[in-house]
Amino acid sequence: MIALDEIARLIAAAAAARDNAYAPYSNFRVGAALLTDTGVVVTGCNIENVSYGATLCAERTAVAKAVSEGHRCFRAIAVVYDAVALARPCGLCRQVLMEFAPDADVIMANTAGAYECESVRALLPAAFSPNSIG
Repeated sequence: MIALDEIARLIAAAAAARDNAYAPYSNFRVGAALLTDTGVVVTGCNIENVSYGATLCAERTAVAKAVSEGHRCFRAIAVVYDAVALARPCGLCRQVLMEFAPDADVIMANTAGAYECESVRALLPAAFSPNSIG
């Protein structure tokens, strides 16, 4: 588990990224902040599309940005939503996180300040992983 000061830093970065979300259809804005193994924080937000299937979740946006910048190992990701209940990353995001960060902490937070932390493995038990294909 990452330190409390890192959790606070990631939640703040994810909340700031949430401000950039493009969510004209759902009005459900999400921000994510991904912590690399070298201490770099890469952020992302959800980007909706009228065709819905082309929508990018905040978590996958952050991972894509990080990978495109040369990062492959991640320690944690914070995801901030404007909801009373703490939402979990969708199945696609869990699968993408499993590819790069199976042991990373996932910090799920709302804009009211509540949060929970689970590992990627706990959120996606019995996952299909690179080990699954030998």
